[in-house]
Amino acid sequence: MASGGSSVASLWTEVNRCGQNGDYTRALKALAKILHENRDDVTALQCKIVCLVQNGSFKEALNVMNTHSKVLSSEVVFEKAYCEYRLNRVESSLKTIESASLQTDKLKELYGQVLYRLERYEECKSVYTDLIRNSQDEYEEERKTNLAAVVAAMSQWEKAPMEDLGVAELTYELCYNAACAFIGQGKLTEAFNKLQQAEELCRVSLADDSDVTEEDIESELAVIHSQMAYIFQLQGRTDDALQLYNQVIKLKPSDVGLLAVTANNIITINKDQNVFDSKKKVKLTNAEGVEYKLARKQLQAIDFNKALLAMYTNQADQCRKLSSGLQSQNPGHPLPVLIQAAQLCREKQHSKAIELLQKFSDQNAESASGIKLTMAQLYLVQGHVTKACDILRSIEEFKHKAGMVSALVTMYSHEEDIDSAIDIFKQAIEHYQSEQPGSAEHLALVREAANFKLKHGRKKEAISDLEQLWKQNTNDVHTLAQLISAYSLVDTNKAKSLSKHLPSADAMSFNVDVDELENSHGATYVRKKAAKVVGENLPKESGQVEIKKKRKKKKGKLPKNCDPKATPDPERWLPMRERSYYRGKKKGKKKEQIGKGTQGATVGASAELDASKTASSPPTSPRPGSASGSSTAPAAATVVPPRQQKPAAPGASRKKGPQKKKKGGKGGW
Repeated sequence: MASGGSSVASLWTEVNRCGQNGDYTRALKALAKILHENRDDVTALQCKIVCLVQNGSFKEALNVMNTHSKVLSSEVVFEKAYCEYRLNRVESSLKTIESASLQTDKLKELYGQVLYRLERYEECKSVYTDLIRNSQDEYEEERKTNLAAVVAAMSQWEKAPMEDLGVAELTYELCYNAACAFIGQGKLTEAFNKLQQAEELCRVSLADDSDVTEEDIESELAVIHSQMAYIFQLQGRTDDALQLYNQVIKLKPSDVGLLAVTANNIITINKDQNVFDSKKKVKLTNAEGVEYKLARKQLQAIDFNKALLAMYTNQADQCRKLSSGLQSQNPGHPLPVLIQAAQLCREKQHSKAIELLQKFSDQNAESASGIKLTMAQLYLVQGHVTKACDILRSIEEFKHKAGMVSALVTMYSHEEDIDSAIDIFKQAIEHYQSEQPGSAEHLALVREAANFKLKHGRKKEAISDLEQLWKQNTNDVHTLAQLISAYSLVDTNKAKSLSKHLPSADAMSFNVDVDELENSHGATYVRKKAAKVVGENLPKESGQVEIKKKRKKKKGKLPKNCDPKATPDPERWLPMRERSYYRGKKKGKKKEQIGKGTQGATVGASAELDASKTASSPPTSPRPGSASGSSTAPAAATVVPPRQQKPAAPGASRKKGPQKKKKGGKGGW
């Protein structure tokens, strides 16, 4: 017995030494020997559970606690709840914590973490507030960081107003959480400034550690850069956002939640473009453990984008499968039904899409506004304007909005249904008359209604609207003139009495210097009248007749080398091909030049052999060195002038083919 006792004592010494050194695997071997001697040793069981937790063997530790539950009872409540939390059995962990008889600080810490995972932010906030108020230890900074994270989550997912926690933002985690809270409130500039401050604090804090490399710093900054990219995306700076997102993806951070969110945001930027890249990025959203890292709304957005990506890539069956699953998970959410309707429209099945939307609208009246707007759009695509108007008029939420009134009046006017358009104005005016009488929206609707009625010849119906407007502002001359014009068709006496309120002609005239106005900087294109000559308007003597000045006609210019005494060619207006003496050009005719022609022949001999010099050819002018042309010239009533080469003269063109007569030609002199 003594030897057995000494061996157990030595084993406990070994366990203590291994625990101090962090060698939990070796400690487990010693504990196994101790438990072999006494399997119900509570201290040994507790030490074994701690060693298993430190080694990350949460499932094995939980099995030990469940096996020895009678012996351990309430001794290991925290360890059991912690193992369940790490195994993502959050509901079971919550029950274990709530069943504890004594709520210690470490149980409260774990309770806050569990409530945060369950997105019960208000209760979580109360737990951390109580811990910060009633405890003072080295973990106070971590508790403040967790409390700031809870406030940021409430701002982002529940749109709760920001609350000043009175915590100095001295760490980059606190600055990052403050930036997230600003994003939830839509204050993007303040959020970006906080993120820049967080990045600077992170670099400073990690630079002091010699073991931390630049890659480690960039990995730690990845979540900050991803949030900066999200702000760029919200501001419409998609190129800057994509650049930062891709930098985060290239770093391959170990946080699968960060990778999933970054990849999803890249997919939203790509939309229906660059689908090949989106299909690669969507794989990052399917990583193991993503569902435990993100909030429900984040997971929901990722699932919606997966369905939309399937639609953009023409995977109709996959799109229907995903959207149907989303609809079963979120029965009251309109987006899955809209995705299904969009897929049906891509397949040219607009009627089925409208039926699907109508069914959802009937079952979910509280979220039917967006669905009905989509139905109206589909009816307009099909050309059913009246049906679209009926759908829009059934949306009580937007029925009397200025934009809705404008759209309905426009569509009814397109269908030439003026009575329905006037009825829309009437209902909207009555609504504002009871809810906001005399407001700017009310008076604007009354004026538009009056103008619409006057435009379509309904002056009698416009009288009440015009009277209401004039009573609001009796100095409005334009409205008074419209009212008088309308009354002139109904009650002339009333029109005359109202006309007394019109200002006089002298009051309406403006003292305007016309000359100064014409000479002003803006009057650039004013044509000034010529100054009158002194004495122009002098009275004329009796019998004096006003003589109109005749404009002198300019003499036409004659061609060069023209003989005015010679009779012009009567056929000069005709193209050369249409003149009586035109015989056409002979192909292959050689020019009479020295050194050309038959060998040994003279120029005169060549002229004699030329057939064009016969009497049947048209008259030609005498050539130097040839026989006199007078003997071969035909007797004609007019003298044929010599043919001169002049450019662009009608009938004298050398171009082949039919010639067009140019305007303004002077003839072939």
